[in-house]
Amino acid sequence: MQKIRLGTRGSALARQQADWTADILRKLGCDVEIVVVKTTGDLRQDGPIANIGAPGVFTKELQRALLDKTIDIAVHSLKDLPTEPVDGLSLAAVPSRGPFRDVFVSNTAKTIDKLPNGSVIGTGSLRRKAQILYRFGDRYRIEDVRGNVETRLRKLGEGQIDALILAEAGLARLGLSDRITSLLEPPDFLPAIGQGALGIEIRCGDSQTATAIAPLNDPATFAAVQAERAMLRRLQGGCIAPIAAFGIVENNRLTLHGRILAPDGSKMFERTVSATFTESSETLGIQLAESLLESGADEVVDDLIRQRTTNYEP
Repeated sequence: MQKIRLGTRGSALARQQADWTADILRKLGCDVEIVVVKTTGDLRQDGPIANIGAPGVFTKELQRALLDKTIDIAVHSLKDLPTEPVDGLSLAAVPSRGPFRDVFVSNTAKTIDKLPNGSVIGTGSLRRKAQILYRFGDRYRIEDVRGNVETRLRKLGEGQIDALILAEAGLARLGLSDRITSLLEPPDFLPAIGQGALGIEIRCGDSQTATAIAPLNDPATFAAVQAERAMLRRLQGGCIAPIAAFGIVENNRLTLHGRILAPDGSKMFERTVSATFTESSETLGIQLAESLLESGADEVVDDLIRQRTTNYEP
C-alpha cells in the first residue's frame, strides 16, 4: 500500500476538497495522510488579496512543502494556482470540473439586477468587481470581503452588506447550495480561470505518485483548464487580475471564451476560439490571448502590470 502525504490549506472548503481526494485515493488502495499547511493568504485577511502583492498567496507554502518533501501531493483550488510553472513541480491531475459559475447570494433581492440602487455588494475578487461595474456602472457600492465562506455569509446575515458574489462550487462542496439566491450566467458573467476545478500538484519525476493519482484526472477538464491557464499566462494577468475565461469540450471540440476588463469596469474585451480536442489546448489559450491583445486589451494589460509592480510587497 502506497503512503501519500496530501497537503492542503486548513479552511473548511480546502479540507472538504482534500477529504474528497483522499477518499478516492484510499478506494484505489493508497494510505493517505492529510497534512494542513498554513498559507500567506490564510494568515493575512486584513485587506484585498491584491494588496498582499506576490502571486501564489494560497499556494506557495504548499509548493514549498512539496519541494521539501514534507508532502507528496498538494490539492489546490485551481483558480488559486499561479500559471507560472515552479521548477521541480508539475500539475499532474485535474478531476472532473464541478460547478463553474459565480452566484448571487442576498436576503434583499432574488437577482443582482433587482437590488435597490446604492446596495452594497461584497466580493474579494477584482474580476467580479470589474464585471459588476461594467454591467451596472455606479449603481451599486462594492466592498472588499475576505475570509472563508462562513465568515462572508455571517457578514451578510448581520447586515454589513446587502449581497455577496461567491463561487457556486465552494457552496456546493460545503453543502450550502440552499444559500444560493440565483446563478450569474454567461455571457453576463464569466468565471475565474480554473474555477470549479481542483488541481493536484506533485514533484517532477515522482512516477509512483503520478501513477497513483492518474485515475483522478479527467482529460476534458484538464484540456479546458490548460487552455484557460495558457491564456492567463500569456496576458501576464496573475490569479487576481480582472480576467475571466471558460473552456468546454463538446463534440470533440474545445471552445474557449475569454475576456479582460479594466479594473474600473470602463472597458471590456472578449473573444472566443475553438479547435479539435486533439490539438494543443495551450496553443488555443495563447491564440485567444493574442486575439485579445490585438483587439486593444494590451493597454489594460500594461496598466495591470504597472499596478502589480507598484503594489508588490516582498
